Amino acid sequence: MVSLVWNLEFIPSLQAQTEPFYKGKTIRIVVGFTPGGFYDRWARLLARHMGKHIPGNPDFIVQNMPGAATVIATNYVYSVAKPDGLTLGMPSANIYMDQLVGREEIQFDVRRFNWIGTQDKRHLVFYMRADSPYKSIGDIIKAKEPPKCGETGTTSSGYLLIRIIQEVLGARINTVLGYPGGSEVDLAVEKGEVVCRGMSVDPYFGREPFTTWSKKAFVRLLVQTGRKRDARAPDVPTIYETMDQFKTPDISRRVVQVILAGAEFGSPTFASPGTPADRVKLLREAHAKSMKDPELLAEAKKGKMDMDPSTGEELETLTKEVMGQPPEVVERAKKIVGL
Repeated sequence: MVSLVWNLEFIPSLQAQTEPFYKGKTIRIVVGFTPGGFYDRWARLLARHMGKHIPGNPDFIVQNMPGAATVIATNYVYSVAKPDGLTLGMPSANIYMDQLVGREEIQFDVRRFNWIGTQDKRHLVFYMRADSPYKSIGDIIKAKEPPKCGETGTTSSGYLLIRIIQEVLGARINTVLGYPGGSEVDLAVEKGEVVCRGMSVDPYFGREPFTTWSKKAFVRLLVQTGRKRDARAPDVPTIYETMDQFKTPDISRRVVQVILAGAEFGSPTFASPGTPADRVKLLREAHAKSMKDPELLAEAKKGKMDMDPSTGEELETLTKEVMGQPPEVVERAKKIVGL
C-alpha cells in the first residue's frame, strides 16, 4: 500500500518534468520595422505557422519596434528581454554593418546571436538597355564613354551595387540620383534618360515592366550578386565569377563579401545569448520544418514572397566569415558604402 501511494504521488511530479517548456507559452517576434513591409510580412508568416512545429504548440505574436535602422529593436532583444527563448528579434539584414563600422549606440555583438534562420535572400541584379553598346561588365570597363545609370539615392541597394562595380571592378559609371522611386528610374530607362539600374532580383522577375521588357528583350542583365546563379538567370554571371574573370585581388573580394553579406541574411531571426541551448535547438528545428510546411509555402507563394531559406547554423557560419575580416577590409567597405 505504501508503495502504491508513493507511486501515485510521484506521477504528477513526473508529468511536470516531461511537460514541454513551450506549452501554454507565447513567443514574441520583435521586428525592427513598421508594419506592412517585407520584414513584417515574413515575421507574421512565421508567427502563423512556426508554433505547430514546436513541442507544446506555443502561440506567436509580432511586435513592431522601429527606429535607428533596427538598432533599437536589436538592442532590446539582446540586452533587455529575458534570454528564455520567448523573445526573438528580426533585425535588418545589414545589422552586422552597424557593428563593423562601430556605431556607438549598439548594445550587441552579432557574433553572440543565436541565429534561428532566415526565409529569404535579397540578391541584386544590374540591368542595361539592350540597344546600348554595353553587353557585359567588360564592355563598361573598356568604354571611353561611361553609361548613365539612374538610382533613387546613395542608400539604395542598387546604388551600392553600382559602387561595387566602380570601386572593385574599375568600371566608370555616371549615376543620376534623386529619382523618387524605382518605378521612376524604370520610366527614365524607357525614355532613354538613363540606360541602366541596379535592383533586387525578385521584383525584376516578378512584376512589370520587367516581364514585358524580358519578352521584348528590351534590357539584358549583366551581373547578379548571388554566390550561385539564380535559376531564373542561368546565363548571367555572378559578381564572384566576374571578379574571377578580372583577377580581382583578395582584399577586394573580401570587401564585396562583407558588403553583400546582407543579401544572404535576408529576413533573419535570432534569440539572445544566454538562451538555453535546448530551446535554441527546438527553435532552429521548428524554423527548418516551417520552411517545408505546405501551408506556409502556399501562403508565401500567394503573397509573392520568394523562399530561399538558410538555417541558423548557416547564418552562424556566415556571421563568423563577415565579422572576421581584417581592419583594411572593413575600412574599404566603409568607404564604398559612404561611411
